[in-house]
Amino acid sequence: MSRIGNKIIELPAGVTVAQNGHEVTVKGPKGELTRTFASEIGINIDGNVVTFTRPNDEKEMKTIHGTTRAVFNNMVVGVSEGFQKALELQGVGYRAQLQGTKLVLSVGYSHPVEIVPPAGITIEVPANTQVVVKGISKEAVGELAANIRSVRAPEPYKGKGIRYVGEYVRRKEGKTGK
Repeated sequence: MSRIGNKIIELPAGVTVAQNGHEVTVKGPKGELTRTFASEIGINIDGNVVTFTRPNDEKEMKTIHGTTRAVFNNMVVGVSEGFQKALELQGVGYRAQLQGTKLVLSVGYSHPVEIVPPAGITIEVPANTQVVVKGISKEAVGELAANIRSVRAPEPYKGKGIRYVGEYVRRKEGKTGK
């Protein structure tokens, strides 16, 4: 169940890891992330190789083991490369623009919808129908992208709404007249 937890993580150049008990801090060229992990999972840092160990082979320990390793790997990738999610707006008159750091969406409501990104997350608008969310925390980038998408989720009849780039929206057949 936890083959992922047994894999080693090799730290790229420029990334350092500091451990204080079960609190781990990862520093890299893009920033710094800190997280507290489960006390049952052992974190072993040897030079630029990080491994994770579990005390037993119970199902719960295996799941925590794999999750811990995956979250730590996301921290390492985030501080070295960063994460991004791209969204696209489809619909007549649907557009996005930046006002300072906040995103303003015009998506068919009687008022524009304003979204303020949290600290450490940046929003780019390369075209008025495209939005790119960037940051070092995969969790925060995904959450903000999901919040933007939920403003006007794609509907299945006309396909209008905000969707991830490459997302397939299954279309339904509308009412048929006699």
